[in-house]
Amino acid sequence: MELIKKLLKEIEEEGQKTRKMLTIIPDDKYDWRPHPKSMPVKDLALHIADLPTWVTLAVTTDELDFAANPYNPGNVNNTEELLTLFEKNLTKAKADMEQATEAQLEGPWTLRNGSVVYMTLSKYETIRHALAQTIHHRAQLGLYLRLLNIPIPGSYGPSADEQGL
Repeated sequence: MELIKKLLKEIEEEGQKTRKMLTIIPDDKYDWRPHPKSMPVKDLALHIADLPTWVTLAVTTDELDFAANPYNPGNVNNTEELLTLFEKNLTKAKADMEQATEAQLEGPWTLRNGSVVYMTLSKYETIRHALAQTIHHRAQLGLYLRLLNIPIPGSYGPSADEQGL
């Protein structure tokens, strides 16, 4: 199977799992945070909904410079708006990935803030990094929701909630 097809499959599968988790966020919990050092549910959910844009960035640009383009994942006020944003970003990511070539994915992509370089990876590695970030932050959101006593959907098999444990 071609690399692009494999990545598209993974983007779709992780998108399905992410959608299930984002769908269950109660509108009245967007300001909640488990600890003063933790980000609120809204900020975490917005970051997760924004992560597909990093696939687009990887295949359509050579870098992201926060000094020139401050990070702004957008704004939402409820889960319906959050899901609309996520779906828009996921659809665009898949469309851009479909237009990419394997040779293009070998090129470098840099994340920086002016002269400070955070990382330089291949475009392929940047896409994998975005997927890993999605999985990581989705699990973080799962912990938030668990602490709010909200049943958690399974990601790679049934959750304890789905098994009735």
